[in-house]
Amino acid sequence: MNDELFSQLLESVQQMDEINQGVRQPSRETVVTSVQVKAIRQRTQLTQSKFAQLIDVNIGTLRNWEQGRREPTGPAKVLLRAIERDPVHVIAALG
Repeated sequence: MNDELFSQLLESVQQMDEINQGVRQPSRETVVTSVQVKAIRQRTQLTQSKFAQLIDVNIGTLRNWEQGRREPTGPAKVLLRAIERDPVHVIAALG
């Protein structure tokens, strides 16, 4: 690693430490909201079984998501967000 890159990395770590200690405010904050799977499914008026088939996941996985034991990730999360935003067209495309 060259000296310039190391200096930038060290400065970044020092800034992070200052933010954690409350000495410095973060320049930006990213908030990630959880997917409300049960509410999304209920708006589609589908049973757990039919919804799980539609999005091609195991019904146990869907139940875990709905009960907050697990959080959908990757493509499943993207698909759920798409259904949340435009259920009519996304479900038609999946069906």
